[in-house]
Amino acid sequence: MSTYLQSSEGKFIPATKRPDGTWRKARRVKDGYVPQEEVPLYESKGKQFVQQRQAGVPPGMCPLVAAESKREREKQERTRAKKQDKQPGVLVVPPSTCPPPKVNQQQAQQEQINSISKALEDTLRLEGSQEADPAKQLKKLRKKIREIEQIESRIQAGEQKKLDKDQLDKVKKKSEILRQIKELEPRS
Repeated sequence: MSTYLQSSEGKFIPATKRPDGTWRKARRVKDGYVPQEEVPLYESKGKQFVQQRQAGVPPGMCPLVAAESKREREKQERTRAKKQDKQPGVLVVPPSTCPPPKVNQQQAQQEQINSISKALEDTLRLEGSQEADPAKQLKKLRKKIREIEQIESRIQAGEQKKLDKDQLDKVKKKSEILRQIKELEPRS
């Protein structure tokens, strides 16, 4: 029914025969008329956005430009792979196939504790120098020591096997906090 005929009166849809044998009249059509079957379905902005994301194109980017850049990237990756294959004596192993190195868990935790404690010593010194009242500072430091001892007792009792990052940081600070307490005790 999308075929229009032109006459002196304007455009019109010609008469058609119905399945029961009767005829439909010819209908006049105004300029710009689009039959109901040919009207595109409405898509909301959200639906259009989801379709763009599924296509892998960033919002606002032309899909043709995205496809071209993807082809260029794939071409560059192929050339890099060929260059690596041509190098004699070089074995390229993807990282996912390499087995992780076997290290004792206690040694790994101890190394983490040492590295973090060194990094945090400076921040503790800054915290200590900011407070004017040594009694308040001493109270805070003693509270930190109590928290550290609670964490250590849970570890020794076997209640807690893995430590969070914050807990590791606290345990690493223990010697520094004890040193600061010793410095502050003679004053008060």
